[in-house]
Amino acid sequence: MDATDDLDVCRQVAFRTARRDHGATTEVLAIVEELLGDETDYEFVVTVLENLQNLVSHGLDTFRPTDEIRPLLGPRTAICWDTLTDFWSAVADWRVSTGVPMESSAALHSIQNEQLRMLLWTANRTLSTGDKLGIADALRYEKAGGAPVPGYSHITVALRSTGQG
Repeated sequence: MDATDDLDVCRQVAFRTARRDHGATTEVLAIVEELLGDETDYEFVVTVLENLQNLVSHGLDTFRPTDEIRPLLGPRTAICWDTLTDFWSAVADWRVSTGVPMESSAALHSIQNEQLRMLLWTANRTLSTGDKLGIADALRYEKAGGAPVPGYSHITVALRSTGQG
């Protein structure tokens, strides 16, 4: 499997796991917890959890809210979840400090095409302000010297997905 295939699998796993009508959310999260025990699976797991966080951040009725997902996480997965939350808070703080206004996430919520929805809903998150942050913001943050998620770099993942890494 190449990096692009891995990213697609991560999106699909997160999309199904987040859905309210998915009956195996607990089981999928248990597998994610198990995968965290193997260092070679770390990037895959971080990507799944990040996509899952992004999906639930939108507050859409289709998906479980964070307060339903969080209690289902195992101990390692919970640490990873919190690390991602801290990373994205730092990205948001950095973005505000740049003075460049953020866009509303409202346009994301109206996407009708399912493939496009999966791609954009997993690549962006809605902040409590209703503003949108996305993977491009994480890349800019890391390029500006912001600390990446320990053991995971959005820059490295992006380069690998384009065949450059």
